[in-house]
Amino acid sequence: MSEALLTLDMVRAARQRMAGAAHITPLEYSHTFSRLTGNNVFLKLENTQKTGSFKIRGAYNKVMSLSGEEKARGVIAASAGNHAQGVAYAAARAGLTSAIVMPEGAPISKIMAARGYGAQVILAGGGYDEAYHRALELQATSGATFIHGFDDVEIMAGQGTIALELLEQMPDLEAVLVPVGGGGLIAGISLAIKKSKPSVRIIGVQAGGAPAMYRSYREGALIESSNTSTFADGIAIRRPGKLAFEIIRSYVDDIITVDDEEIAGAILMLLERSKLVVEGAGAVGLASLIYHKTSLTGANTAVVLSGGNIDVNILSIIIERGLAKSGRYVRLRTTLTDRPGSLQKLLSVVAQTHANVISINHDRIRPGIPLKQAEVQLDLETRDQEHIQEIVSILKKSNYLPEII
Repeated sequence: MSEALLTLDMVRAARQRMAGAAHITPLEYSHTFSRLTGNNVFLKLENTQKTGSFKIRGAYNKVMSLSGEEKARGVIAASAGNHAQGVAYAAARAGLTSAIVMPEGAPISKIMAARGYGAQVILAGGGYDEAYHRALELQATSGATFIHGFDDVEIMAGQGTIALELLEQMPDLEAVLVPVGGGGLIAGISLAIKKSKPSVRIIGVQAGGAPAMYRSYREGALIESSNTSTFADGIAIRRPGKLAFEIIRSYVDDIITVDDEEIAGAILMLLERSKLVVEGAGAVGLASLIYHKTSLTGANTAVVLSGGNIDVNILSIIIERGLAKSGRYVRLRTTLTDRPGSLQKLLSVVAQTHANVISINHDRIRPGIPLKQAEVQLDLETRDQEHIQEIVSILKKSNYLPEII
């Protein structure tokens, strides 16, 4: 019954409605990821969409489909960030007032972006679900029209326009990897594709730290997680959408999970190999391919990079950790005699290894450091793991006791 509420005609109507308001995003072939995964990988660049994510599609379609009376009351929504920007943008374009409830820990960049589009931003709760309940409370008193982030047929119809673009851009499409949080994106895409080309495999990918839809799909009943634990805030949803779940059960071929380390690895590879900035939620599909979580082999595969609104602080940590993991960055600690010239002598040994010194911390007063000695911490730019071992060996031969930290 819920399935029939969303139709392919509604998706087509949404596309006409949002003409000129949302980009037709590129579908780019990736030699790197195709070679790495054994599939023909095409990246659907929703990270380049207006507002930085696919969310504008559903939000704009929903806002523009409201009645005059509903528009007059203004709109309110709950969001971890991307839906907020979509609703704020759509409301501003339609000349409506908008209020968005976001989690207190939402990235500053997403909060400022929503405000920049003219929304009143209210911070409440530690995650999306708490913000959602607060938004419902405010809606009850204000009378504003509530715009759900994923469990709404007009929202899903808007997201489904991605599918229409994919089929036009790649007629021989064989599989699509779609991020999953509440389920609105994959519900819209799966219905539109299966109604148009049933042979295409639709695979949802969820963060292992927020697996509500994965568990629901596996067990055949809607399941709510007690909590979420993932930096992919855009898909950190405890309770999936009921309408979305019914569509997913009918049209999605599989749902799998990836962990945060795998998501971070995909983000770093996209940045380094493809020069693309993608947020955690947007990178899960590629992560599932890179780390061989799917059974796809040699398939013409579209990977939906659903958004690029990553917090720069998170991105900085991912880059630093990625460099350390690949051996291009190391932090060493050693001790030396606390007398003039000792630090210079240590640095001359490091220079022989051709490592680049990024920073130095020289400490002789911390408890635990013997008198007349100093502890030195060095952050070094290195070539690879072999280079790091070479540095350690040279330091040991020079009578230092280096420790990798």
